[in-house]
Amino acid sequence: MEPEHAFMDRMITRRYFLRLLAGLPLLTGLPFCLPAVPAQAQDNGRIIPGMPIGRTFAGEELHYDITFWFLRKVAVVRMTFAPGAEDGRYVATLQGETVGLTGFFTRYRTDTYRAVMEELDGGRRLRSLTFEEEVRIGDKSRKHTHTFDHKNRKWIEQNIRMSGATSVEEHDIPESKDYNDFLTASYNFRYGVYGTVERGKTYHVPVFPKKDVTTYDVKVVSKAEEDRLRGRTSVPEGGEYRIELAMDPEVVHSERGLIKGWLAKELYPVEGLMEDVFLFGDVRGILVKRVRT
Repeated sequence: MEPEHAFMDRMITRRYFLRLLAGLPLLTGLPFCLPAVPAQAQDNGRIIPGMPIGRTFAGEELHYDITFWFLRKVAVVRMTFAPGAEDGRYVATLQGETVGLTGFFTRYRTDTYRAVMEELDGGRRLRSLTFEEEVRIGDKSRKHTHTFDHKNRKWIEQNIRMSGATSVEEHDIPESKDYNDFLTASYNFRYGVYGTVERGKTYHVPVFPKKDVTTYDVKVVSKAEEDRLRGRTSVPEGGEYRIELAMDPEVVHSERGLIKGWLAKELYPVEGLMEDVFLFGDVRGILVKRVRT
């Protein structure tokens, strides 16, 4: 019989529960295809005209706990936005780490997403410059870096595997496209670059290509459906919009391939849920703290 710690390590290293980690920020980057409206910063729902997008979010931290089965906290997630090394540049980081007994059995696996972006149009929107994905397990790591050369319309991917082997691929960025990573897009959305969220609509969200996936289908449920949910289920504190994000079931290891969640009025996620994840059941991410530093 397989030892418990080996079985648990094998499951976690397949990244089943960390699919929710990736899904949380995706839930904030909703209707990219909406007509653009004048960008306006928000502070607890109050419009602040004229404040640049970088200053609007600089110093924000969002903290989440990941739970499944009877385990109340198997991982912690931290999402931050901070000024970069140069004027007009900013860095967003999303990091998830296993903790407690799960952390011990998985050698405290850490998944980190890091986006460097620049302000454009006088601080009215952000554009990706680099996007890094790093996985660290014990003393080993692998990194996937995306560099966007907008001037020459090139997207360069570099892979560094745990073995140390390195590969580089170069792709053209179509003239009609403006590739952004999901972190950059989420802050653009919250600032109002893409328009306002409307209940009852489904949006086909374009993302930079990854494993042949170029769009996600995102549904903002209708007011009637939202009211029914509020009457039947527990709604997290601050939950304003009910969201459903449709993904390939094989990607998220879930029978239906749905990530469900609630967004706050300011459009950051307060809860995310994947149902019927293979071997794990329901996997949930819950906002535990939002601070400004």
